[in-house]
Amino acid sequence: MPDMKVRELGEFGLIECLNGMILRGRGRPTAARERLIIGIGDDAAAWHGDTAIQLATVDSLIQDVHFSLNTASWEEVGWKSLAVNVSDIAAMGGLPAYALISLGLPGDTGVKDVIALYRGMIDLAGEYEVDIIGGNTVSAPQAVINVTVLGSTGSKDGQILTRSAARPGDLIAVTGTLGAAAAGVEILRKGLTFEPGTTTSLRKTFLHPRPRVAEGRLLVEHGVKAAIDISDGLIADLNHICRESRVGARVEVDRVPISPAVKECFPDRALELALSGGEDYELLFTAAADNIDRVRTAASCPITVIGEITVIGEITTEGVNETVLVDSHGNPVSLPGTGWDHFNAARNQK
Repeated sequence: MPDMKVRELGEFGLIECLNGMILRGRGRPTAARERLIIGIGDDAAAWHGDTAIQLATVDSLIQDVHFSLNTASWEEVGWKSLAVNVSDIAAMGGLPAYALISLGLPGDTGVKDVIALYRGMIDLAGEYEVDIIGGNTVSAPQAVINVTVLGSTGSKDGQILTRSAARPGDLIAVTGTLGAAAAGVEILRKGLTFEPGTTTSLRKTFLHPRPRVAEGRLLVEHGVKAAIDISDGLIADLNHICRESRVGARVEVDRVPISPAVKECFPDRALELALSGGEDYELLFTAAADNIDRVRTAASCPITVIGEITVIGEITTEGVNETVLVDSHGNPVSLPGTGWDHFNAARNQK
């Protein structure tokens, strides 16, 4: 491979490259590999345990990349760092159980700040029945928070939700409303103020996400097989499903459930924030209409159908465009920005 930079390859190109290396480098079959159900490429890894399907996920938050202590408290950072991992377990239809925390901290970090960080994690852990069972602490030039969460389906023959199970004819649906987290980012970055209650609400949606664990379990119970949590942005995450399932998607943008507060505060950018803003941590899933109706009846949050899975995406000069956007009349809709890529600065500028 030429001396390409990771920003040129992009986050997901890098993941594909490393996954290929891992697959090519595997030796003879092992007992652990025979138990593996899903490795790299989904919200969590999954394998057959003795009494249940086991799940594991890991994520990192880096100071001044994923959070700023100028706009968030240590306690808020603690809540979010664990919440985003619990959300990955929810996206697989699992139940979170244990967390391992690895911290890289500058030596002049205040002890009270670390205590506040852990207070946020402990609050989240208590609410979602997660036990923090260990980790590691090292010196670093800036704060780095690595969190691993382990979970399970609760039974040996339990079903899991995957990115690769979408099928043509499935409807596409989402939980809750979208765009509020991205609006919260705009408020924090630019120091914007609106009506106090609205400003607080949008800020809290970004810094204090609530993983959809109960809803993930409902999806499994009612026969849904394909899902992902919305972290990179609705379109980016739907493209992940399309890529892994080898399908296309058609989204009717007028049906996308945009947070009313986003429409009020960012009327000209509401659709953009909802489609490509990311960090909503709602669940995006596909299933037959009957399954979605059953989920809607049982769920305590709104469930909105926004489109349909198709046979293949539209062919463009750049390859396969997995997701096609249309308005209520079927006219094509274009949108600047498609979602978050950790190494592609140009793509992330919206």
